[in-house]
Amino acid sequence: MSEHLLGIDTGGTFTDFAYLYNNQLITHKRLSTPEAPEQAIFEGLAALGLDALCAAGQLTIIHGTTVATNAALEGRGAKTAYVCNQGLGDVLSIGRQNRADLYRLTPTKRTLTIDQSAIYELPVRRNAKGDLITVLDQEAIVALETALANDPPDALAINLLFSFIDDTEEQDLKARFGPQYFVSLSSQVLPEMGEYERGVATYLNASLGPIIARYLDQLQSKIAPSRLTVMQSSGLTLAAEHAAEQAVRLLLSGPAGGLIAARSLLASERLMTFDMGGTSTDVSLIHRDLAISKNMHLNGLPIAIPAIDIQTIGAGGGSIAEIDAGGLLKVGPRSAGARPGPACYNLGGTTATVTDANVVLGRLPVDQPLADNLWLDPEKAHRAVEKLAASLNLSPIETAQGIVTLANETMAEALRFISIQKGFDPSAFTLCCFGGAGGLHLCELAERLGMHQTLVPADAGIFSALGMLAATPGRELTRAINLRAKDCDPQDIRDRLDDLVQVARTALAAEGVDNTTVHPVFELRYQGQTQTLSVPYLDDLQAAFAEFETQHQNRYGHQLDTGLELVALRVRVAGIARLKTPITPASNAAGPAQAPPTNPNAVPQQAWQNLILGQAYAGPMIVTADHTCVWVKPGWTLEKLATGHLQLSRAEGFLRAKGFLRAKGFLNGG
Repeated sequence: MSEHLLGIDTGGTFTDFAYLYNNQLITHKRLSTPEAPEQAIFEGLAALGLDALCAAGQLTIIHGTTVATNAALEGRGAKTAYVCNQGLGDVLSIGRQNRADLYRLTPTKRTLTIDQSAIYELPVRRNAKGDLITVLDQEAIVALETALANDPPDALAINLLFSFIDDTEEQDLKARFGPQYFVSLSSQVLPEMGEYERGVATYLNASLGPIIARYLDQLQSKIAPSRLTVMQSSGLTLAAEHAAEQAVRLLLSGPAGGLIAARSLLASERLMTFDMGGTSTDVSLIHRDLAISKNMHLNGLPIAIPAIDIQTIGAGGGSIAEIDAGGLLKVGPRSAGARPGPACYNLGGTTATVTDANVVLGRLPVDQPLADNLWLDPEKAHRAVEKLAASLNLSPIETAQGIVTLANETMAEALRFISIQKGFDPSAFTLCCFGGAGGLHLCELAERLGMHQTLVPADAGIFSALGMLAATPGRELTRAINLRAKDCDPQDIRDRLDDLVQVARTALAAEGVDNTTVHPVFELRYQGQTQTLSVPYLDDLQAAFAEFETQHQNRYGHQLDTGLELVALRVRVAGIARLKTPITPASNAAGPAQAPPTNPNAVPQQAWQNLILGQAYAGPMIVTADHTCVWVKPGWTLEKLATGHLQLSRAEGFLRAKGFLRAKGFLNGG
């Protein structure tokens, strides 16, 4: 019997649903409810008619959520006490002595803001070999217990030096305080060198844990006895009952879904992707496989947890256009969100947004609902853009084009960062968009990057929710090594990896996952360096070391002769994907109809399902589908593939002309 699967992606503006049963896909999209994210989910379940399945325990839900992300960004975490070694209470406020904004005269430093009264230093110390130097005595523990009782926190973050080698003291403290507080240990959250990065991850995990637990408890109580699993930043899922313990691993929970879908459902190993929603855009690069990085940042803070390499920028359909202090047009990062949303939503918003600009330019149809029976009002969009245009002394069309151009440049810069700055030529890749707004900007972004091939997946508007169905349950575990390459013993490395694999398989077995694959990775660097590169380990030390040298040459343009250091082992243990391809194209759960307004500036449009396979369509035109819209710019052609995806290409003559002009020095870039 087929499994009833439901992927849910909760974004800042929309909540997306992808329901799969017997190879039939049904999709749904509705406005998010940021003040209570679970409410939009309950409404979506009812709209899809899945309440009875939930009650019968026959539905498996895979959920990507922004609850952890939003709580971290807005500083709404649980009240958290920070426990560390004596003399190290200022580590999280000092941070690293680097300067991100090198040329800013008055740079701001992003650090964790922790009340000094919530920092507790303990007289205990281990050295770099893990040897105990100062014993944690009972008197100090009692003093900590008394201090916490006088000002009780909701959570406790414990970060002791070199606990990744020996975490006896951290475990003792958890045994003592675990029954009273949500306790997060650095030896479990991030067992690696770097007391600052480890402390940030541990503190965030502690502060987010109770928030995630409360949210998922509310959600689980509604859908019980059906199963709820949650997407991690790594692209692997875990059971909801364990998610709070790993709260910091959920910071990219939603965006990871789209990348999983792209890697699993699209037949390409060279993709540049951008997921443009209502609030933000997530960009990533797929070269043979998904890149797992430990260089994620959130609000300027390093989050050294393994995650799919995704860059997030404040550019979405709801990004607000306004005039800055210098009198220039500015777009984002402020967003109109779900409510009041863009002016054209007719939900109370009056400021011009990227969506309003696209309406004014005639690139969004207003003769069908956008989502959740939401009809766009072109008059409201024009009114908002006209108000801005008057301040700029421009026409509404010029202003709308300026808004779209600025949004495009913001996204293009992010795409350059993940490609050119990492040694990849964008023209060798296919630009793939998903998210409700991505198709409106695809052609112009490709031109800016010198790309000539693009792809819009079928069901692009709910692609991240579809990716939830394609995800696999799994664990990503790390163990610090800190050995020179020449000192590494192959059998010792195998034994350490086997230990990690066994821990992961035990955890997965408790979730009913028995059939797993194992992907070991080395974190390597030259001796004396700070940052590492990740290379696959296939039971051949020398091959892994050689791969590091190649990666370093490709990334930085040189190699060193200082010797290599194996910093850490990382292993990815994953189960079997739930979603098998191909799947039958989606059908939308339609809402009640109402008379739509009309758009006087509309350009020719075609319904996605009416496009003829293999036939070339020339721009300008828009292609409409459930939950998304594609703008085919003049100079571009469109073809519907047998898979249902849309392939957009720059017209041959157009490409030749551009190449000639660039060769003559008349053009820069794409």
